[in-house]
Amino acid sequence: MTTSLKENLGRYGVWSGELRSEDPDRRGELNEAAAELEELGYGAVWLGGNSTVDHAAPLIGATRRITVGTSIQSVWQQDSATTAAGFAEIETAHPGRFVLGLGVSHGPLVKNYQRPYAAMTGYLDELDTAGVPAGRRVLAALGPRILALSGDRAAGAIPYLVTPEHTARAREILGEGPLLAPEFKVVLETDPSRARETARAYLARYLELPNYTDNFLRLGFTEADVTGGGSDRLIDAVFAWGDETRIRERVTAFHEAGADHVALQVVTDGTDGTLPREEWRRLASLLA
Repeated sequence: MTTSLKENLGRYGVWSGELRSEDPDRRGELNEAAAELEELGYGAVWLGGNSTVDHAAPLIGATRRITVGTSIQSVWQQDSATTAAGFAEIETAHPGRFVLGLGVSHGPLVKNYQRPYAAMTGYLDELDTAGVPAGRRVLAALGPRILALSGDRAAGAIPYLVTPEHTARAREILGEGPLLAPEFKVVLETDPSRARETARAYLARYLELPNYTDNFLRLGFTEADVTGGGSDRLIDAVFAWGDETRIRERVTAFHEAGADHVALQVVTDGTDGTLPREEWRRLASLLA
C-alpha cells in the first residue's frame, strides 16, 4: 500500500486549514476549490486544524481522484472506534481516496497531556484491532522516536514546519520505503520585508509550542532564533518566498533531501479565512 500511496499523492499537494471549514454556507465554495486543485494537478489536499474524516468526506465526494488527508487528527480528539468507523465508511464510498494523518498534538493545547508516545502506540494498536490498515495512515512526526514509529506502524510521516535538513534526517531514519511528505510554507512575495512580515505573523503561534521549538533546536537553531517572533534565519528556513525561481528551488530542495511529496501551504497576510485560490494557481504554474 505504501508504494500505491506514493503514486497517488504525486510530488505536490496543498495544505490548508481553510478547506476544513464547517460553515455550511461555504460548502459549495470549498468543494469547487477542491475540484480546481485536482484540475491544477495537485495530488493531495491536506486538511489542517485538527481535522477528521468528517471534514475530508465532502471534498472527496466533490472530486474524482485527488487524495484527501487529515494533517492532523489528534489522538486526544476522537476515540479510535469512532475514527475506525469513519474510515470504514469513507473507504466503502470512495476506496483509496482518504489518508488518516495522526498526531499527538501539543502539551499546551491538551488537558492531561502525558506520555504522548505511549498514547500514539496505544491508539495504533486499537486501529489495528479495528482493521484500519497501516498503509492508509501517516504520522505527524518530528522527533526520532515518532519518525521510526511512522515507518514501522504506518505508511510514513507527514512532518509539519520543517526544513530540508530535517527531511534528510527523517529519510535516514525511515529508510527508502516509507512515505515522507513534509509540509512547507510559501509566501508569494518578492519584497524581503513584506515577505518576512507576513511569515513572522503566521509563525508566532507555533513558536509558543515546545514540540516545534525543540525540533528547531535539534536542527541547530538557537534560542535567539525561536524568540522575538523568529529570526530572519529561521523565517527564511521554514518559508519559501521570492521570485518563481527561488521558490521553485526551495521546494525542490525537499525532494533532493528525500521527500516523496511536499504539502505546500500558501501563507498570505489575510486573516479572514479566504481561500488563496489565485495563489494556488500561481504555485501550480511555477511548479509545472
